[in-house]
Amino acid sequence: MSKIKTSFFCQNCGYESAKWLGKCPACNEWNTFVEEIITKDKSNPQKQSWKEQPSAGEMKTISLSEVKSTEEKRLLTQDAELNRVLGGGIVPGSIVLIAGEPGIGKSTLFLQLGLHLKNVTTLYVSGEESEQQIKMRADRLQMTNEDFYLLTETSTNIIFQEIKKLKPKVVIIDSIQTLQTPYIESGPGSISQIRETAAELQRFAKETNTPVFLIGHITKDGNIAGPKILEHMVDTVLQFEGDRHYAYRILRTMKNRFGSTSELGIYEMNETGMRPVNNPSEILITQKEDQLSGIAIAATMEGMRPLLIEVQALVTQSVYGTPQRTVSGFDLRRLQLLLAVLEKRGGFHFGMKDVFLNIAGGLKVEDPSIDLAVLCALLSSYEDVPLNPHICFAGEVGLSGEIRAVNRIDQRIAEAEKLGFEKIIISKYNIGQSKENEKKLLQKYNIEVITMSKVEELYQYLFQ
Repeated sequence: MSKIKTSFFCQNCGYESAKWLGKCPACNEWNTFVEEIITKDKSNPQKQSWKEQPSAGEMKTISLSEVKSTEEKRLLTQDAELNRVLGGGIVPGSIVLIAGEPGIGKSTLFLQLGLHLKNVTTLYVSGEESEQQIKMRADRLQMTNEDFYLLTETSTNIIFQEIKKLKPKVVIIDSIQTLQTPYIESGPGSISQIRETAAELQRFAKETNTPVFLIGHITKDGNIAGPKILEHMVDTVLQFEGDRHYAYRILRTMKNRFGSTSELGIYEMNETGMRPVNNPSEILITQKEDQLSGIAIAATMEGMRPLLIEVQALVTQSVYGTPQRTVSGFDLRRLQLLLAVLEKRGGFHFGMKDVFLNIAGGLKVEDPSIDLAVLCALLSSYEDVPLNPHICFAGEVGLSGEIRAVNRIDQRIAEAEKLGFEKIIISKYNIGQSKENEKKLLQKYNIEVITMSKVEELYQYLFQ
């Protein structure tokens, strides 16, 4: 009886060892050895993959010119946010990996997806929860579906036997780290098990044209647990992000062979599950009765999606001598850069001031176009003068105090106009030096578009 042969390889340099080593003798890196399979056990007839390899007579090469171009028919879900992130719906035969923090709502979102797919046979395979636990969650979601089936199993051999009997149109695996294949003797969640079970599911998806969703864990560093090859094997990688203390979640595309990687979906967690947020700008802007200083509205882009978000700043006198710089949802080094610009170009003395900055709603923003709103919020708090609540900002600030142009300015202006803003301040360089371009831009929208090139101009316009 043949045995499985394994060896240990350094993931940094490829050094091979018969046993696990803490430190690689070749590259001197620590904790880089993982077990890899060299020979699989094929002797057991019970241990069969999804489908046997085709014989030589069945295999055939084909010229590229013989391949017919057809538009891929996608399966549309009732979740418009998920359709957007996937590039327009579920592609038949695709394999999608979804990863996120524990408790973020991955299982809830895809249980909701399966229950929403009416007249589509869906198999939900859970290796972490019992049928009773899943039923309790479905009752909380207040959804039923006669075409939705459950299977609590971790062995791929049994899973594929049930798949052959049921013939589902969609398969959801929760989670890939709990599956184990009889080919490998190591425990579930190991490098070898994740790679082999994912390969079996990949073959099944491609050969049967059945979409497969793999829910995955992440490590404490925020990376997807398992080998990096797992992300290469799948067609789409989605990252489910958000702070568990806030209601909002972001489904972000990290890789997509069938659409753009610039799309994202926004959800709100409530007692009945994940609710897609079709117009997040209205939620991310706090409705206030009184005008308060230190608040500015930024027209930013999350992927291809325009968002209007609220930037809150608080500038106070430092009590302890060393000024504090505290941020939430924004890059601390970027804040220090903007403070230096205000010190040098505007003459504002932040050296003895504590500065606190917050992006409302728990979002984390990396778009440089938010610079202008951050700068205005800082000045508003510094002067203790509220800004006009009907003005929003879109612009990057350079080290010399210039307001730089940002991309997709038309989408930002249109979003601000849709939400009822009266004015938007942008960079003069977004429309060029031509007066005709400026005139066309002003006539195109009902919102007043104000162009500026220097931070000094902005301060005089808002506070003098």
